[in-house]
Parts: sequence; structure tokens; C-alpha cells
Amino acid sequence: MRACLRSPIGSLVGRPWFDRAAMHLLCNWFFPLSRLWAAARAAEGSLERFVAEMPDASAVHGRSLLEGRLRRFEGVRGRVLDSEREWEAAFFSDGDVAPDDLAGIERQRLFRRNGYNAQRRLFAPWRSAVRAAPIRWAIPSPEEVAADFASLVADPAQAFAVPAPLPPVAESRRFPAAPGRRDRWIRFASPSSRMNDEVVARVYEPDSIADPPTLIFGHGICVEFDHWRGLVDEIEALVAMGIRVVRPEAPWHGRRVPDGRYGGEMFIASAPRGALDHFTAAAREWAVLIDWCRRTSDAPVAIGGSSLGAMTSQVIVDKARFWPERLRPDAMLLITHTGRIADAAVHGSMAQAWGIAENTMAQGWTGELIGRFMPLLDPVGEPVIPPENIVTVLGSRDHVTPFASARLLIEEWRVPPENRFVWRRGHFSVPVAMLRNRAPLHRFKAVLDEIG
Repeated sequence: MRACLRSPIGSLVGRPWFDRAAMHLLCNWFFPLSRLWAAARAAEGSLERFVAEMPDASAVHGRSLLEGRLRRFEGVRGRVLDSEREWEAAFFSDGDVAPDDLAGIERQRLFRRNGYNAQRRLFAPWRSAVRAAPIRWAIPSPEEVAADFASLVADPAQAFAVPAPLPPVAESRRFPAAPGRRDRWIRFASPSSRMNDEVVARVYEPDSIADPPTLIFGHGICVEFDHWRGLVDEIEALVAMGIRVVRPEAPWHGRRVPDGRYGGEMFIASAPRGALDHFTAAAREWAVLIDWCRRTSDAPVAIGGSSLGAMTSQVIVDKARFWPERLRPDAMLLITHTGRIADAAVHGSMAQAWGIAENTMAQGWTGELIGRFMPLLDPVGEPVIPPENIVTVLGSRDHVTPFASARLLIEEWRVPPENRFVWRRGHFSVPVAMLRNRAPLHRFKAVLDEIG
């Protein structure tokens, strides 16, 4: 698939029509099937528990067929758990495992995990039961959010304070993942008591470079890059350019998905608290990653991401003014971002498809109430890095993370024209187009070279 997208065929796929098709598939297939997949996780083989997860139990038909599918799902999950235990023992224990064996164990883990995620297809016959409600909502009241965050709006330094001391970081063994590249994982306890879990990040390291520059790159919402095979990877080429790439799993994604949920669902389901919890946690987690990068290489450290990961980076370059200087990033690469969190979380086309506004309003939220908390997340001043060290890639037809909002932000930040890449693309076709047009990555590499 990736080879196809890099070929001339990719120029046809990386067009706005692709965005319309992607949005249709996400809203009508991926999210409904993900909700059923999450219900199966919660059910643990029980038909009664699965039906209890449905918004309308009467819509669940073919129960004998469903029981068989749930048994099959549990069998796949059991094999995945076996692979993950083997992976854990091989990569993080004190044993001695050959690099080639490590590569095989990782291939099996990814193969089985991909197959586990693909079990969404088992529940296609019941898609109509949740198509209109692919999110299991858990929206808090305005009073609940105010109790925890109202004081932090007036004191953002407290909300984004770096823990002292920083949590210890465990490193896995390295293994040959691709020609000229070795991978490993690092992990540590999240500094956020709201998360109360473990952060895992995959590290892509170019061979034969003692002190490579590093990019910490965040993924988009509902994207679980370390658990699907063959995903479009718009920044993979940076490793071949000699840049170390660290890819953390965001809160509520990948290994951090709560029971009975699918990747990213909690961010949406607990709106608007989801954004507050996510960004205050992720920013402090990235501070730990920046510290690790500084300790393991003398070269520059950059941050960036696509969509949700890009907006995480935006929060950090604003709030890192409260951090020690060594924890402030040197550069930033933003892909399909927007200027203000609410522009995507309320006005973006994906947010509208999820029904965030209607469901939050039903719990007593208004635009004014939500707006009281947004200063905690939105940029309020100059970023901690110079504008010439910011590279941005935008789609002028992006309605998921609205383009107009992003354009205003990069104007405010005075990002130089040579660092702005604006294509006539949408949210999903921009990353595809980057597989063939690597000009933004080359410009970003030049920025790092100039810093270093």
C-alpha cells in the first residue's frame, strides 16, 4: 500500500476526493465498528454484557451468531495477550535475546495486534445498532470540571508544572527494524494523576549516528501507529535523513486504552474535560521525553505531530515558558493543525459528525462555559522557539482541523514563508501527499541542521 501511494497512483489518491471518501468510511464504518469492538472488549465473551453496552438492546439481532463472534473475538484476544507477554519478556526483562529473535517477536506481536484490531469486521452485521451513536458518552457537568480546572485557568504554570524529580525512564533492547534503522521502546509513569498509567514511546534510531537530532512526533486522534500494519507514515523518511524519531502513545490510545473503550474514544466521550485532561497530561509527558532526548544525544530536540499531535506541540511551545530552559524544544514540525483547540473540537467536521456540541449542551454546557477553560490550552503569547524554527504543513481544504484557524496562528507567530507549505488538500490527503512530496521534511531537516 505504501509503495503504491509513493507511485504515480499516489498523486490521484492524495486529492480532496480522498478526504470525502475517508470521512464517509470513518463515520459509517470505522467508528461504529470500533464501538462494537470496544463493547466486545468489555463483554469478555458474555452476550448479556455486550448487549448492555448497546444504546438500544432491541436492535441487537442474530444472537446465536453474535455469541459465536464473541467467542472468536476472545480467542484472538487471548493470542494477542500471549504475544504481548512474550514481547514484554524479550524486550524489557534481564534475559539475553538475539537481535534477529527480537525482530521476529516484534513481527508476531504486530501481526497479531493488527489482526485483533481488524476483528472489528466481525461485528459488521450489528453496525446499524450504533451507527448513530458510535461514542459511549461520559460528559462531566460544568461544576465537576470547574472544581478541578477553574483555579488552573488563572495559574497555568501549576497545570503544566513539570514533576520534580522526573520519573525514571526504562529502555528496551534495540532491534533491526529496517535497513539502516534500529528501533526500541521507552516507558515511564505518566506525571498526570488523572492518567495514572504508563507512557510508552517507540524510538526509531538511524544507524551509525552517535548524536542524532530528535523529533518527538505525536499522532492523530484514534490513530494507533504501533498496533496496525502498513499505516501511512508521513515522517518515516526523516529517519533515513539521520533524524531520531520518538513516537509516544497519547493518553487513551494504544496500550493506554481504558477497558471497554477504543483508541481515542475517551478524549471525545468526556468532552470538554477530555481535552483538558489530555493536553495537560501529554505536555508533561513530553517534558519527560525531552529530558530523555537531551540526556541521550547532544543534538537539537524538536517536537511535532499530525492533527492531535500537532496541537499537543502547540500547547507545549506555549506552556514550556514555565519549564526549565533545557526542557524547551528547539524546533517544531506541524502537520494538519489548527489555531485554537475549540475550532477543531467544536467546529471541525469530525467533531460535528461525532455530535460533540449537541451532547455537551445536553449536559448543561454552553459556548461561554467551554470558553472559560480554553485559555488554559490555546496559545496566549509568543512560542518558546523562534518562528524560523517552525515548519508547518496545511491543507487549504482541511475542515477537520480548520485551515483558516491555523493560518491565523502562523501569521501571529510570524512563521516565515519558506517554512509554510499550504497545499490544496484536505485533512487526510495531506499526509498521503507527503509520501510523494517531501519538501516539508527536507526543509525541516535544514532547520535542524542550522540549529545544530
